[in-house]
Amino acid sequence: MNEQSPEFDWTQLRAFLATAEHGSLTAAARALGLTQPTLGRQVSALETSLGLALFERVGRGLELTAAGREILPHARAMAVAAQRVSLAAAGQAQTLEGKIRITASDLFCAHVLPPILARLRIAAPRLEIELVAANDIRDILRREADIAIRNLRPTEPDLIARKLREATAHFYAAQSYLDRRGRPATLADLARHDVIHFGDPARFIDHLRALGITLSPENLCLGSQNGLVAWAMAQQGLGIAAMADEVAAHTPEMERLLPEMPPITFPVWLVTHRELHGAARIRLVFDLLAEVLARPASGNNGDGNASG
Repeated sequence: MNEQSPEFDWTQLRAFLATAEHGSLTAAARALGLTQPTLGRQVSALETSLGLALFERVGRGLELTAAGREILPHARAMAVAAQRVSLAAAGQAQTLEGKIRITASDLFCAHVLPPILARLRIAAPRLEIELVAANDIRDILRREADIAIRNLRPTEPDLIARKLREATAHFYAAQSYLDRRGRPATLADLARHDVIHFGDPARFIDHLRALGITLSPENLCLGSQNGLVAWAMAQQGLGIAAMADEVAAHTPEMERLLPEMPPITFPVWLVTHRELHGAARIRLVFDLLAEVLARPASGNNGDGNASG
């Protein structure tokens, strides 16, 4: 190793960390928004400055050498420190301009957030809003998003979370499906129908069982991890789908089933980082989202029409 301590280039260290976490230059470059040759040069430059080989090729991937494994926890600690500096700086901004990333489910981004964004455009026209439509939990600590709308309470101590309300969901189906297969009159009748799942059939069955609804894998013949795709299947008459009432309200052609059934409920949490909440643009967006999303959502009645 070089006798003199090297001066670390954060860009090179970030390239090393991404490669270590993703296991290949291709995946790491994609995560950082770089080309593979550019990222490869950054990793090579770090190895040169350290006088160490940090990776070895195994098959089509890369694995850390002993030196790489020794450096990795220190690189992660530096990444956390860099993120905190970025968050602290962003939290001091008091202008209503700049970019804000809001993450929520694909269905929520498509059906619920656009009208709120229209209000934001009027209140702060210089803001640049990016919706990160994702059904997984985006990491605010790593600046993958500035504000998140989640259905689980976050546990990270550096996050501010506000529970807005308990949202409701029911089962819905298209008229074409109901004309063909009939309407279920009870929860037990669902076992004689095609039900569309959203991602993991086994988890979906377990979740419904906890609500007193018994289905088998044979009922879940269609589904998708993409909520918009799964909902489109239901709209095309391919089966029954459980859907948040506020999303279903935007598709009044879908009929709500089992009107006497108690609603399925789930929490809606609004989350941001404690440091970011001090920025004027974050507070503005956070407070407007809280104001609008805290209101009870409209659903569809048993005739398929939106109800107040």
